Amino acid sequence: MKVDVLLGLQWGDEGKGKVVDVLTPKYNVIARFQGGPNAGHTLEFDGIKHVLHTIPSGIFHKDKANVVGNGVVIDPVIFKKEIDALVEMGVDVKKSLLISRKAHLILPTHRMLDAASEQAKGKEKIGSTLKGIGPTYMDKTGRNGLRIGDIESPEFMEKYEALKGKHDDLLSRSEFEYDVTEMEKAWFEGIELLKSLTLIDSEHFINDAAKNNQTILAEGAQGTLLDIDFGSYPFVTSSNTITAGACTGLGVAPNNIGEVFGIFKAYCTRVGSGPFPTELFDETGEELRKVGHEFGATTGRPRRCGWIDLPALKYAIMINGVTQLIMTKADVLSNFETIKVCTHYSYKGEEIDFLPYDVLDAEIKPLYKELKGWTEDLTGLASIDEIPAALNDYIEYLERELETPITIVSVGPDRSQTLMREAATA
Repeated sequence: MKVDVLLGLQWGDEGKGKVVDVLTPKYNVIARFQGGPNAGHTLEFDGIKHVLHTIPSGIFHKDKANVVGNGVVIDPVIFKKEIDALVEMGVDVKKSLLISRKAHLILPTHRMLDAASEQAKGKEKIGSTLKGIGPTYMDKTGRNGLRIGDIESPEFMEKYEALKGKHDDLLSRSEFEYDVTEMEKAWFEGIELLKSLTLIDSEHFINDAAKNNQTILAEGAQGTLLDIDFGSYPFVTSSNTITAGACTGLGVAPNNIGEVFGIFKAYCTRVGSGPFPTELFDETGEELRKVGHEFGATTGRPRRCGWIDLPALKYAIMINGVTQLIMTKADVLSNFETIKVCTHYSYKGEEIDFLPYDVLDAEIKPLYKELKGWTEDLTGLASIDEIPAALNDYIEYLERELETPITIVSVGPDRSQTLMREAATA
């Protein structure tokens, strides 16, 4: 059985958590393959809103295995808070949650390094969530990291103190003042909780499950345009958010990847600094933010809003090998008389349909096509057959331009507000 992948095609916040929750009944295993607690995967059902940061979005379904893969970085403090909240809701976390021994740990001093780095950059800061994720991945690639499997070692404290000492030395060279005493107390409480959970060699678990015809969905965090290699560098995250990241983040061979679900909003948003060609600074942008409740699930920061960007979407579809598209937040566009779609950019006197290398420094002007909007409230629709003609035209136009089928349309935050155009098979 091949491993299906679900990931975001924009700058994150596309609605991955909700869609994973909707698709989970088709799968036996849900596995997060990269990122850390900077993710904010929002799920809503039975009138209750849930935000997950590290734990896979299939956790609310009984008899499903939820794997935190080796490509993920884990903050024991945030992880414990997530688990405590789930246990309070009656979720049997110990039964369904499995953690890779090769996943890396975020130390309190990683968070201090993150904050010191952003402070030093001043106006040039990248908009880090200050969760310590970048410094943790730096230690991982620098071969200094502390991993989940290390907590089973009798030398764990020596390894912790060695890495903390290295961080203290780096921080002593800056003017950044800090004290991690209280953070350490909570951190070690989180470590004790981790010891009580099931730790696995996740690459073996995933591949054995696939061999035994178990259906597996790999869940990505952030979005394609935040990928460390292919995103709007340096305003990116510290991991590979694309399909290839599922291979390295779970130990899956490339020829064992099946369906690739690419999620995108019916418009576009971004949190933090970095280029955003279709960003709107007018009343329309503010209306999108207000109607779409565009504030970060993790940070609470207001999201920058703009029209959909086809050159960027085509790029994301290409490098991910997307086989099915999922459009979210179609309901937010209700009551816009006209909807604009960026089809090309004007760049150095030319008309192009791709993101150029020097996207940060170049003058890029989006070129738009206008489509008719719709006024109907979509949030109560029960079937795709009920959507207004203008929305159907919008979907069909995007399918033609993107050359990829749109199989699911989300019309609200609740799991019930999901319209199937074609069966998304597992």
